[in-house]
Amino acid sequence: MKKILVVDDEFDILTTWRLVLEMEGYEVVTASNGRSALDAARSSPPELVITDWMMPHMDGVALVQALAVSDGLGEVPVILMSAAANAPALEHRHAQFRRKPLSIDDLLDIVKGLIGPA
Repeated sequence: MKKILVVDDEFDILTTWRLVLEMEGYEVVTASNGRSALDAARSSPPELVITDWMMPHMDGVALVQALAVSDGLGEVPVILMSAAANAPALEHRHAQFRRKPLSIDDLLDIVKGLIGPA
């Protein structure tokens, strides 16, 4: 089963993405901030990371940068999401920015395009 790490400090969003992805057959691990997500990714690398930008302790851009330079995690695709008007510069060759709100269908299409079906 393909594992996806979902990171967001908003509980409702985190729960919704987790349930949607689990219903598609993916294994989902969650974290509420970038620091916890980085620890989780290092201890058990996922096939994909989906993260919010604005979070406490370590934001999504800092998480993307940390993943890019971490052994074994630099090749893991990352989707950074935010309602921000401007996309940040991402120093990770497998990262992409998506503007919120993102529909469930769009998210699933992106996930399947990056890592295939569960």
